This record gives sequence, structure tokens and C-alpha cells, in this order.
Amino acid sequence: MTEIQIAQSVTPKHIREIAAKLNIPEEKLEYYGNDKAKIPLDLIDEEKVKSNNLILVTAITPTPPGEGKTTTSIGLVDALNISNKKAAAVIREPSLGPVFGIKGGAAGGGWSQVIPMVDINLHFTGDFHAIEKANNLLSALIENNIQSKSRSLGIDHRTVTWKRCMDMNDRGLRTIVAALGGKAGGVPRETGFNITAASEVMAILCLATDLEDLKERCGNIYVGDTWEGKPIFAKDLNAEGAMAVLLKDAIKPNLVQTLEGSPAIIHGGPFANIAQGTNSIVATKMGMSLSDYTITEAGFGSDLGAEKFMNIKCRAAGISPKTIVLVATIRALKYHGGKSLKEITQEDVEALVKGLPNLDGHIEGLKSFGIPIVVSINAFSSDTEAEMQIVKEHCEKLGIPVALSYGWEKGGKGCLDLAEKVIQSANSCTDQFYPTYNLNDSIHAKMEKICQTVYGGKKVILSDLAKSQLRKYEAMGFGNLPVCTAKTEKSFSDDQKRLGRPKHFDIQIREFEIATGAGFIIPIAGKMLRMPGLPATPAAEKITIDKTGTIEGLF
Repeated sequence: MTEIQIAQSVTPKHIREIAAKLNIPEEKLEYYGNDKAKIPLDLIDEEKVKSNNLILVTAITPTPPGEGKTTTSIGLVDALNISNKKAAAVIREPSLGPVFGIKGGAAGGGWSQVIPMVDINLHFTGDFHAIEKANNLLSALIENNIQSKSRSLGIDHRTVTWKRCMDMNDRGLRTIVAALGGKAGGVPRETGFNITAASEVMAILCLATDLEDLKERCGNIYVGDTWEGKPIFAKDLNAEGAMAVLLKDAIKPNLVQTLEGSPAIIHGGPFANIAQGTNSIVATKMGMSLSDYTITEAGFGSDLGAEKFMNIKCRAAGISPKTIVLVATIRALKYHGGKSLKEITQEDVEALVKGLPNLDGHIEGLKSFGIPIVVSINAFSSDTEAEMQIVKEHCEKLGIPVALSYGWEKGGKGCLDLAEKVIQSANSCTDQFYPTYNLNDSIHAKMEKICQTVYGGKKVILSDLAKSQLRKYEAMGFGNLPVCTAKTEKSFSDDQKRLGRPKHFDIQIREFEIATGAGFIIPIAGKMLRMPGLPATPAAEKITIDKTGTIEGLF
């Protein structure tokens, strides 16, 4: 059976039954049909947050077939509930771009899925649309002010950094010329689109603590300079109130369920290679308020998602995980050991051993945070006993607990060993995480600490453009912001072709962007794009619907 067939074979429980498991009063639910609901922020209990067992799920360097973080997260939460622990999953919303591009749906897999899978992967409760509209409202206000004669702020249109966004992979919108059509059309200039998941409004939604904080952060967005060089922010355009109105429902987390009826909160969806890569602070705190074990995840490998989860999200939210689950697959390790994609399902002990340093690199980087680690081997039918034994013995030599996870095949029952090890690990955690850098470090020092401690590299080299931009942002008073490095997810380095565990490399920063509303600075390494393109054969070509409304090809 495919994922969509499995999902459609299960009758969802009414969402009020799922809410009851978290002791959410029915009158607090804002229904989106029978199987989805928004939940209000007043359910967050900071005292309960302090006592919760927060578990972060991350992964080794991703490979094209995927490693299964979400599948592992869902399998783990189901296993914890089977073990009579009150557990909830808190994960990100999928972006339509990857759904119709190279990835397909993103709601777990096999018997470890969240449902309603089709809705979650498509329009869901409209959060992405609201973010897109708030982003583009600011664009419209900027254009209007540039054109205005009576209320102009004197914006130098050449300095405007703010871009429009759309939740679709459309390479033709990366760089465009806007405001054509003569005087009535405005002042022509070069601009472009970001994908919605890369919008600063998405980052703001996921870092805001409440509606007032959301509004303030929207007002703090830097959009460009005046002709005299004075910085202009969204609040100078009186944009923050209307933007917050558009986001008034989007800030509320969404409650759904797993195939086995475990509670799942899904909210926000920033990419980890170009943003902070985690669900919202309010969603995570909601899960921590309503459960005893909260399973959350961070995008791509631990060098991106987990690093930003710790240094940006946890620092801002005042939270700390009790355990980090590092997901790996035997086929991915063989790929990092030089095995081709066409052959990774074949037994190859030599390639597996050569790929183990990638796992070691992630373990070493995660150890720097001072939080216990459990390795989860997301098992596939092609894995052999000899290969599994090699990975288990390797982790045991490193003193890291390891479990084989069969969430795709067996759901929660396939992750009971992982759940047991996670419980033991969480019980052993006695401290808060150690950040990689201090906020009063210089921006360059922060980047180098990440490079050396998390990536395993040597130093960070700035282009002349990056040096100039950094001087400007530090002069504006933003030198104390955390760092959100934009780099390839396919390697520890900034070169996606350097698989495995490269060493003695430098990170080349070509330019900076600044997200003053979200509250971080973005060094851009290599050819990172905020608007992805579609692959040669997009997933969209295989997705269809029949006359009965049955959808095919979403996975």
C-alpha cells in the first residue's frame, strides 16, 4: 500500500476525541471540519512547559531518498503513548513547493503518518496563504510609498530588499522587473519572489510568543533605506497592524492526529537551509503545556536544523530538550560512503563503514550542546543483519544508545525500543543546553564557532560584499543578533558535492541578509536560493484526482 492508501484506510477520530487526550475543553476548539482544529494561545502554561520532556528529532546529512525524521517522530510519539506516556507530536506544516516539486507529500510515511494527510499537504487551515498575503501586503505598501507624492518617506527604491512570496517552486520569479507600465505603474526596479517558507513573515510567525509580539516583530522588518541612507522599517509604513490582522488565525497552532490517534500539533514551516527550520515557539510550548513528552523535529541535518533549533529557537523561547534523537538510515550511510543511488539497496559493508564518519560528525556536533543523544536507525527491508550490526556496534563503541525503528512498517509498535531508550535518556538529562556562541560575540566570531564546532570546518571567509554589508548591519546596532546560516543541506561544508564528513574546509560567505523582525542575521554561503525550481520531472505530473474525489500520486 502507498502512504495515501494507508492514510485513506484509517477512519480519523473526531478531533474533539484527540483534544480530550490533552484535556483541551471542547469549547476551546476552533473547528476546521471534523478532523482539524485550531487551539488558542491561552492554553500555554509556562509552569508545565518547565517540567515537560522535550525531545528533538534531527538527522544525519540528508540524501535524495530522505531519512525519515517525520516518520520517526510520529512512530516515537505513538510508541510513547502505547507505553502509557502522555505524548504529543509537534511538527512543521509542509510547503506546496516541495509537495508538487521533488519531494511529494510530507506528513510522515507508512503507518507513522499524521492525518488528514491530503489536507495537511495542500491548503490545510490556510496558514501559508495568510503568511503570503501579509508578506505581499508589505510589498504593496512599499511600492505605494515609493510612488506617493504627499506621504513619501523618501525610500531609495534601489535599496529595497523586501521581496514578494508565493508558496510554489517557480524559478521564473526569482528575479523580475516590477512596476512597469509608465508613471501609473510606479518606479521600475529589479526585485523577485521568495517561496513562502523562506519569507521573513514565516520566521516571525514561528518565533513570535503572542499576537502583540507578532505585531511588533512585523513592524521591525527592515525594508530598505531613504535617499539619505536612513533605514526604513515596516512600522514606518504603518504596516504592522494590518499584517497582524491577516495573521490573527495563522498564529494559532493546528491540532490533528496520527494514524494511531495520538495528538499532533502542526504549525509553521520555515526551511532549515535558508531559515530556522522548526515549527513555531507557540506550537512547541502548546505541546509542552498539554503533554508529558513533546516530540518535535528540525529540518534537514543536525548541522542546520538542530543548530538553529538550539541557538535561535530554544534561546528565544527559554526552553531546552531533554534528549536529541539522531535519525540515520543504512542506505544513506552507504551513499555517504560512495555507493551510488541506484545501488544503495544492495548490501555493501565497505561503503557503510566508509559512510559512518558522517554519523560521527553529527554526533560530535550535537555533543557540544550537552544534551543526551539517541541514534535511531530508520530501518528498510533492504537492510541486512550484517549492516545493522555494524551500525549498532559502532554506536555502542561511542557510548551512544541506538535503536532500530520500524515506524513505516509497524507504526508505534515498531518504535517501542526507541521509546524506551528515549525515556531513559530524558531521565538522565540534568542540565540545560549549551549554546554554541554568546550573543555578545561578534557576528564573524559566531559564524566561526558554528563552523568549527558544528560543521567541523576551519574558518569563515567573507566576500568584499559581505564585509561591507556586515559593517552596515553592525553599525545599525544589529551585531548582537543570533546567526541563521543559509547553506546547502547536502554537506557539512558549503559545497553540496562534498559528501561524508569533509574536514579542513572553509565556509565562503558571499553576502548577508538581515531579518530584523524575526531577530537574526543571515550569512549566505554558496548558491543558496530562496525560490527553488522544479525538477525535470515534477511530482505534480503524477498527482491527479478522479471523479469520486480520490487523489492519487501525492506520495
